[in-house]
Amino acid sequence: MRELKEEELKDMIVGCTVLGTGGGGDPEEGWKMVKDAISEGKRIRLVSLDELDDDAIVAVPYFVGSIAPGLKSKKEVKISEPIKVAFERMEEYLGQKISAVVASELGGGNTAVALSIAARLDLPIVDGDLLGRAAPELHQCTVHIYNVPMYPSVIVTESGNVVIVERYADIDDYEAIARYISVLGGKFSAVVDTPMSVRDAKNPVVEGTLSLGIEVGKAIRVAREENRDPVEAVANILSGWKIFEGIVKKYEWRNEGGFLKGEVLVEGTENYSPHKLKSWIMNEHIMVWMDDEPILMPPDLLIFLKDDGTPITNTELSEGMKINAIATKAPDKWRTPNGLKYFGPKKFGFDYEYIPVEELVKRWIK
Repeated sequence: MRELKEEELKDMIVGCTVLGTGGGGDPEEGWKMVKDAISEGKRIRLVSLDELDDDAIVAVPYFVGSIAPGLKSKKEVKISEPIKVAFERMEEYLGQKISAVVASELGGGNTAVALSIAARLDLPIVDGDLLGRAAPELHQCTVHIYNVPMYPSVIVTESGNVVIVERYADIDDYEAIARYISVLGGKFSAVVDTPMSVRDAKNPVVEGTLSLGIEVGKAIRVAREENRDPVEAVANILSGWKIFEGIVKKYEWRNEGGFLKGEVLVEGTENYSPHKLKSWIMNEHIMVWMDDEPILMPPDLLIFLKDDGTPITNTELSEGMKINAIATKAPDKWRTPNGLKYFGPKKFGFDYEYIPVEELVKRWIK
């Protein structure tokens, strides 16, 4: 177990925003949550599953909602710290204390939620998450690969809703319940779910991902300090490929059913002209084409960066913006038949058999 310093936490928020593939929450709000906690003297401690007792209970706090710009709660705020309330209600329901926190996904916002709540409750956070990137739906959670239930669940909104989901019929129903409650709240719902023993967590947790976030953020920071290319530094750390560079020609999105949905079209510049890159977005970059041929399929990762390595979320993405696109592989857990059932192209309505990104990029990367 180690206590994280402020610079490491800053690097982690940047790195997890990179790994959030355009989603995963607002890194500015995320850093504010973390900064507020450490400013109050709270500690953020990183722990491996092997350091915890097998019978100890871990749980997963996060936000559900659209990342569309400008969303606000429709009603007055009655619960100022909904994620803390959800955590407390979960312990009351279980009748036992939770020993550590696990991040639901990697992202500037949702990873920070887990860091913040862990600090405020004086709990360690596991060096890992349940996704290995960010993704739009509750279907994209590694627990489903291993038949670990996400219930019981506590869902809380700032507007005052407190809902305990004792059990759900299937993940479709649970996604609909959590998403609808977030729509009622106007912006998001705070969720704490998936209470499980450390023994049961060892299969689904993608281990080492928070440390990876620190490495990615540090690589960007050091590359800037040494006047090296931060985009190349990120590609190297992630064993990925820079697949494109260009200007956003068209970006159309809508807030639909608690998701930001849309498409972005990027026209290549320099060595990437006259090619065009298109990404279909559901909060995150999901399905990607180069000149109308697939170059990346879910669950693999597409990342947009500015020239200085700053990650670009799909909330701030805009027409006329210069972007660099990096592609990299998803965790192996998602590339199994059961993983692809929840996170492959057909899950999102695309009639493609999954092809790994390392095969698709061969035509474009010399």
